[in-house]
Parts: sequence; structure tokens; C-alpha cells
Amino acid sequence: MTDFPAESPQNNSYSVLEQRIVDLESQLAFQEDTISELNKLVTAQSQELHRIQKHLVLVAERLQQIPESQDQAAGDERPPHY
Repeated sequence: MTDFPAESPQNNSYSVLEQRIVDLESQLAFQEDTISELNKLVTAQSQELHRIQKHLVLVAERLQQIPESQDQAAGDERPPHY
């Protein structure tokens, strides 16, 4: 590579390009870290959603096991304070 004097326009242009590359590398590293953190968050939320869905299925099954007559009888009873 050709050595340019410190004041030459080519050297200044090279410095500008070098700084832009450094800035882009820094932004890329930040974005990679952000993507990694977001991926962890999405994975955790997906696991939590799966757990909640399983729980909802269990609750729905238990609710269906309650006899209808028991539901109606509970609605006809007077509260204890009467």
C-alpha cells in the first residue's frame, strides 16, 4: 500500500472510511447482543405461554367435571347471612 503524507486528501479519506468501519462494527456488535437478548426473552415468553396453556386446559377439564346440578343448586342456595 502507498504511504500518504499526513495532510493528503487520500489519507483523510482513508481515516474517514476507517472510522466509519469502526462505527459499523460497533453497531453490529450492539445489534448482535440485542438480538441475543431478545431471543432469550422470546424463548422465555414462549415457555411461559406453553405453561399457561397447559394450565388452562387443566382448568377447563376440571370445570367440565363439575355436575350441572351442582352448579344450579349452588345458585339457588341462600347465602349464610340470611
